[in-house]
Amino acid sequence: MDTNLEHYRIFYYVGKTGTITQAAEQLAISQPAVSQALKQLEQTLGTALFIRTAKGVRFTAEGEMLYSYVSRGYECILNGEAKLMQMLNMSTGEIRIGASDMSLQYYLLPYLEQFHEQFPKIKIMVSNATTPETLVNLQEGKIDFGVVTSPFHMRGDLRIQEVREIEDIFVAGSQFLSLQGKILSYKELEKLPLILLENNTSTRRYTDRFLKENQVVISPEFELATSDMLVQFARKNLGIACVVADFARKYLDTGEIFELQFEKKIPRRSMCIVIDRKNPVSLAAKRLLELLHVELL
Repeated sequence: MDTNLEHYRIFYYVGKTGTITQAAEQLAISQPAVSQALKQLEQTLGTALFIRTAKGVRFTAEGEMLYSYVSRGYECILNGEAKLMQMLNMSTGEIRIGASDMSLQYYLLPYLEQFHEQFPKIKIMVSNATTPETLVNLQEGKIDFGVVTSPFHMRGDLRIQEVREIEDIFVAGSQFLSLQGKILSYKELEKLPLILLENNTSTRRYTDRFLKENQVVISPEFELATSDMLVQFARKNLGIACVVADFARKYLDTGEIFELQFEKKIPRRSMCIVIDRKNPVSLAAKRLLELLHVELL
């Protein structure tokens, strides 16, 4: 049955107000237009929906039954429009972000604090995951954007923006003070107990690739899940840890650990914001990305 939805809208307002006059006022159309729409709807459905009275209109049995369904549907539409306006006005909404401990702590956190002060009703959900896991979540539409560290597979459907440089260094505790101040070759790491991140991280892959390029073959004593733990293991003299310098800075400054010096430094890499061009970004996420100075196009 091909029924004009505008006729149902008029039917809803007539049923709600009980008069054609008030319905016409709320709809901002003429009374004859309301009467004509009702007449066409009744003709299409093949039944009378209202009984006209001196004081207005009242439902027929068929009209009352139909109104019970139409009112629920139309009020759902009105509620949906209201929720949409709240989202557009940033008074409700949510943002889903994929980020590692490092990117959250050393880049994203102050921006999230600033954003929350401006838009306290926006719900922010952060999925803590490695770079490969974050990229999968992005592709599957589980997050609006990710904050990841290079290197990673540069797919053509990704919008990538570098936001911060990071540096990988080797650190050690007091048991290895004999190495402090010396200029080492990376080959010497083969004879030392090493503490590295697990294999499924971009940081570990970057370290492995760099050492391989320098003909260094390593077999770590410990493989850990987080960079914080790398530093703690180094503090306890369990080996020499390869960490992003930000995580070690506090303990380097206090002298609890020291940085090993080599003939050349590991090249710096980048922290990046990634967006999947195929998946839409929520309105709230767009505002946060604007705060992060990320170009969406």
